[in-house]
Amino acid sequence: MPALETKGLCLGYNGHQIVDNLNLCVEKCKIVSILGPNGSGKSTILKALSRNLKPDRGTVLLNGSDIELMKSRDVARQLAVLFQAPQSPGDLTIKELVEYGRFPHQNWWQGKSKDDAELVAWALSQTGLTDMSGRIVSTLSGGERQRSWIAMALAQQPGILLLDEPTTYLDLCHQLELLELVAELNKQHGITVVMVLHDINQAAKYSDEVVILKNGRIYTKGEPQTAISAQTLREVFGVEADVWLDNGKPMFVVRGLAR
Repeated sequence: MPALETKGLCLGYNGHQIVDNLNLCVEKCKIVSILGPNGSGKSTILKALSRNLKPDRGTVLLNGSDIELMKSRDVARQLAVLFQAPQSPGDLTIKELVEYGRFPHQNWWQGKSKDDAELVAWALSQTGLTDMSGRIVSTLSGGERQRSWIAMALAQQPGILLLDEPTTYLDLCHQLELLELVAELNKQHGITVVMVLHDINQAAKYSDEVVILKNGRIYTKGEPQTAISAQTLREVFGVEADVWLDNGKPMFVVRGLAR
């Protein structure tokens, strides 16, 4: 059974269709990156996968169940999502932010349990934030802030992690640091990851599969070495590029605009 699946998914805003008839299957324990030009529907799809946008038509299945029919708590126990530039109260510490991730597993009449404390400590450890847990989130660098939010997501104990352009606003070093963390979480704990990325070379390096969109439809999908080609870059992104394999993963350098 796939971790996530869409069938005939159509999405839009105010009567304007953005995604048309999307059929997507995300296998468990895989890293899948969604790529495409601006306006192609990448973030819109992520909103539907996380039940933050109701489909105009079609279905999203979370571990085989229609996500629209599931209770919010049940969704949150299986899936965590990190959208672009999330905001937290200005005086919240890293540890307090991460503790929010335990809410789907708590009952209102019960306080924090020993299990909650252990899982928060584990999430901080996995993201390298243990020694910083008392820092105020608003004082952190961009990379530290992103790791804090991922730690909160980990505290949910999700089987699936959705990331919407997680490297935006980060310098190159922190981009790679974050993607290495995501890859390690996938490898060590079997977390299924679906992320929207702009950097195609980074997506190729860290993904098991890529989904490339054009005008709200899937242009191609598959392993990076088959889906990312000079023809794809020309027809989808409008650039001429040289593409070669580096340790089995495609890399490319742009030569100019496609004519």
